[in-house]
Amino acid sequence: MRIIRFISNTGTAQLAAVTNDAKIFLLPFRNFLELLQKSEDDGKSCLAIVNEAIEGTSPLDQSLEELSLQLPVNAYEVWASGVTYLKSKKARNYESQGSEDAESYYDKVYEAERPEIFLKSTDRRTIGPNDPLFLRSDSNWQIPEPELGLVIDKQGKIVGYTIGNDMSSRDIEGENPLYLPQAKIWKHSCSIGPAILLAETVEDPYNFEIICRIFRGEKKVFEESANTSQLKRKYEELVDFLIRDNEVFPGTILLTGTCIVPPNDFTLNEGDLVEIEIPGIGLLSNPIKNQAAV
Repeated sequence: MRIIRFISNTGTAQLAAVTNDAKIFLLPFRNFLELLQKSEDDGKSCLAIVNEAIEGTSPLDQSLEELSLQLPVNAYEVWASGVTYLKSKKARNYESQGSEDAESYYDKVYEAERPEIFLKSTDRRTIGPNDPLFLRSDSNWQIPEPELGLVIDKQGKIVGYTIGNDMSSRDIEGENPLYLPQAKIWKHSCSIGPAILLAETVEDPYNFEIICRIFRGEKKVFEESANTSQLKRKYEELVDFLIRDNEVFPGTILLTGTCIVPPNDFTLNEGDLVEIEIPGIGLLSNPIKNQAAV
């Protein structure tokens, strides 16, 4: 069962459930946070609340492709995890040391008990499907970072999975690790969507295939895939460190890191299109633009 949000014919945002047979049912909630609150108030799972809400109702006549999908949850905060895959560690070593095999502080992070967790975005900074991601004006080496996102409640329970694009300025981070916030946070540097797959409906959360494609004009210039089975840490481990002595809000998203890195000589350009697909969740597509051109 997936949860989506779309713009209705009246111009208002509407929450809906998408069943495994692709039928779409309207939900009596304005947003995903209301669904989470109802789940907490009633002491029932999100899936149980959704099933009760759609029982006896008729699906929409429209297909998923016909809807104008929006950000599925307005998370107050989006957090991210770094160096959680071996390929990510090697990429960070290349940025900072000029060689994937050179040892650096990223090797220590990869092996340490404490994971790297940082604030990536906030509600007003996060965009949804088909909205433009912006290039940072003072960076010459920028890439998408396709990631599985965990959607958690205020207790840290994983209630769903989504797709995230954790845009990154490799040259800024490589210059100095203390520049990480500038390498990760700027206007329109994080996209989330197109849906939230409810956690209760997932048999094996460590078997998500993540596919990234980059198009330049009509040409596909990059495609690579990875699997969450390659993740070094468990999701619960990442969440545990996030919520330690920290207040998290309902619907918080924690991105779990990337295992897909374009070639070292690649950087995103104005006009590129980035697609991130996770079967079972959907396709997150965003055009790339210069901020000055918007």
